[in-house]
Amino acid sequence: MSPNHSIPGSPSNKKTVWMVALFLIIVVIGLLYIKWWPYYHKAFTAADKHSIGSSILNMEGTGPTWDSALQYAQAYFKSVWKAAVLGILLGSLVQVLLPTSWLYRKLGKAGFKSTLIGGVSSLPGMMCTCCAAPIANGLRKRNVSVGAALAFWLGNPLLNPATLIFMFFVLSWKFMVMRIVFGILLTFGVSYFANRFAGEAEVPEAMAALPEEKEDQAPFFVRWGKSLGMMLVSVVPAYLVAVLLLGAFQSTMFPAWVGGGIAAVIMFAIVGTLFVIPTAAEIPIIQSFLTLGMGTGPAAALLVTLPAISLPSVLIAWKAFPKKVLAFVSISVVAAGMLSGLIGAWIL
Repeated sequence: MSPNHSIPGSPSNKKTVWMVALFLIIVVIGLLYIKWWPYYHKAFTAADKHSIGSSILNMEGTGPTWDSALQYAQAYFKSVWKAAVLGILLGSLVQVLLPTSWLYRKLGKAGFKSTLIGGVSSLPGMMCTCCAAPIANGLRKRNVSVGAALAFWLGNPLLNPATLIFMFFVLSWKFMVMRIVFGILLTFGVSYFANRFAGEAEVPEAMAALPEEKEDQAPFFVRWGKSLGMMLVSVVPAYLVAVLLLGAFQSTMFPAWVGGGIAAVIMFAIVGTLFVIPTAAEIPIIQSFLTLGMGTGPAAALLVTLPAISLPSVLIAWKAFPKKVLAFVSISVVAAGMLSGLIGAWIL
């Protein structure tokens, strides 16, 4: 019998079950407190008031300023800090609680099945792209396939069930259907082709986890501390700088005078791909723009591009994914935003 296969009921098999169960318990407790329970109540607010709050953007500025950067960063981190902490925590725990061999069997193959499992696994998370990126990093460090990790990363913001419910009550069922269609295309389609595009790409040696035999020799808290420390160093600095930078330019990137032409669709498809927002913040942003008279085309472009990825989330994932995959995904999101905008101008 191959040494890589455990006998049913053996100690190693039981250890895997306990480690996976512990990880899932932490996930459920964290999501229940940070996501599921608050969103349950927020759904009633959306249904009753047809709003989930005001836009996080300040479009009254005349250009990039330090005050604008600080103002946006403060509002943004006030909204996401709990989810960001959970994302970093889970991204580190993925590397020490979930055995590499078990993850590889479930999510390591470069096929559609792994991509499908990765995307479906993202649905309960309901995280924004920056909060999901550390977990995707952790998965890649355990040699999960590009497609599966990418589907998990994209599926969290794009197919967030709570956001879809809010969207139905605040915008319309048409916006919700558009989001579902393009969310599925990006989460499962683009992720699968990115997987094929990457071929047999492995995690860079500097990012790869230690072999399990060596890992098991160190105490759990030593391994977790190392994993958490590396996660913080690789995530936090780029995250902070990018949010401040985008916050400074928010009024330039989102001018209040935008109409509904093709140029506006193209511009917002690109801007939406770069900009960073908390979970579901695209809804009040779009609602605000529509109130100001913006066309449904640019609104539909933002519907897809704002939540999908952002400059900070790409920087967070920079070392975990091949550069050509990140370029392919970024271009695909922009293209999806343009297509969504053109369709939205016609049917919304």
